[in-house]
Amino acid sequence: MKKYDVIIIGSGQAGNPLAMAMGQAGKKTLLIEKRLVGGTCVNDGCTPTKAMIGSGRIAWLASKSNDWGVHTGKVTSNLKAIKNRKDVIVASFRKGNIKGLKDTPNVELLMGTAHFVDKKKIEILTDDGKKTQAHADLIFINTGTIPQIPAIDGLKDCPYLTSTQILDLVEIPKELIIVGAGYIALELGQLYSRMGAKVTLLENGDVFLPKEDRDIAQSLYDILTEEGLTIELNAKINQVSQTKNKKITVSYRQSKQHKELRGSHILIAAGRKAQTEQLNLSATGVKTANNGFVKVNTKLETNVKGIYALGDVKGGPAFTHISYNDFVVVSRNLLANKNLSIRNRMVPYVVFTDPQLARIGITEKEAKDKKLNYKIAVLPMENVARGIEVGETRGMMKAIVDAKNNRILGAAIIGAEGGEIMSVLQMAMMGKISTETIRYGVFAHPTYAESLMNLFMNFKN
Repeated sequence: MKKYDVIIIGSGQAGNPLAMAMGQAGKKTLLIEKRLVGGTCVNDGCTPTKAMIGSGRIAWLASKSNDWGVHTGKVTSNLKAIKNRKDVIVASFRKGNIKGLKDTPNVELLMGTAHFVDKKKIEILTDDGKKTQAHADLIFINTGTIPQIPAIDGLKDCPYLTSTQILDLVEIPKELIIVGAGYIALELGQLYSRMGAKVTLLENGDVFLPKEDRDIAQSLYDILTEEGLTIELNAKINQVSQTKNKKITVSYRQSKQHKELRGSHILIAAGRKAQTEQLNLSATGVKTANNGFVKVNTKLETNVKGIYALGDVKGGPAFTHISYNDFVVVSRNLLANKNLSIRNRMVPYVVFTDPQLARIGITEKEAKDKKLNYKIAVLPMENVARGIEVGETRGMMKAIVDAKNNRILGAAIIGAEGGEIMSVLQMAMMGKISTETIRYGVFAHPTYAESLMNLFMNFKN
């Protein structure tokens, strides 16, 4: 059995930088990865989807080019070429991750599947079929999540796609049925719709994007449905089956009515669960919650001293930047003697539909539920000079502001480069800059950021 100072299970966006930080600090570190270096973000999530969404946007712009006075003729999408472009980008990112690890002293990368045999002892079945054991006083679980497959009658006998598998299609689905209408479903639904698929999303709940304010959710709903997506709410799926001609049939109930939907492909985008089943956490006493998510404290340590969980596997906001910040918290606490916590940290996020939905801080509903003294600023993108000039007028800006000190409590942006606009507001929140300061500031014209001046001229209450 080999002894290490640190063992990290999973080479995601917390595990990789942590391995390099620990190695650079002189700690003998073992990083175990069972599949692909880089984790979900590089291989199945952010990098490949945003690369393909970029192609989808070009297809949509080309199909609408007459609106800009540019005539292109009939627009078609070559999914095989789009996939190949995506694969090249993913491979380059993965290669960069591997090089960074191999160039770091004291770091050993081992490809294989790990499980605990004791609190601080791990057995690894390597890719070449060998078994080895390793021990460390510090262990970090960074195994991420996988798609949750709902228990729908007939689904296991039907060739369904996950958010990973759909990225490897080389032919555009004729009719794509998506189970779920969350952020992943919306991004992929719009992508394949823009490439020519007829897309229908079936959402079990009766509220579209329940974590967002109703005006924000409605704005995005209108944008997507106007593009041609069909979004069915309160769709309770009973059964999935496949006919002899390979058509997929989904039977569901909606408002006491029985309905059927047929398509060529079905994508399951109904949530994710933690990848902890193979870890044998019972050997450690580490506590888990629903769907296998590892319970941690505000310093990301489990109930077992010396064992931490980072990234999506611990539950909560499942974003790459949160995983990376988990690395920041534990590395600075352990290596720089800091006292950082994940309590009350900012959680910005962007849904990469087009236009983007970007969020930071609290919603209006949350402000109302907390009985805060607040006011709301709203600006339609159709009133933004930059948006009008470049033909990007869909969406809106919304900010929740403390009525006493004029500091921003939260914001939602639906618009072109919404994530960048939101980040400007996040910086204002970090620096406790008031809306008055922004309102009377000097911004370059014409930019989207400049429109924040106009946003804070438009308070509704």
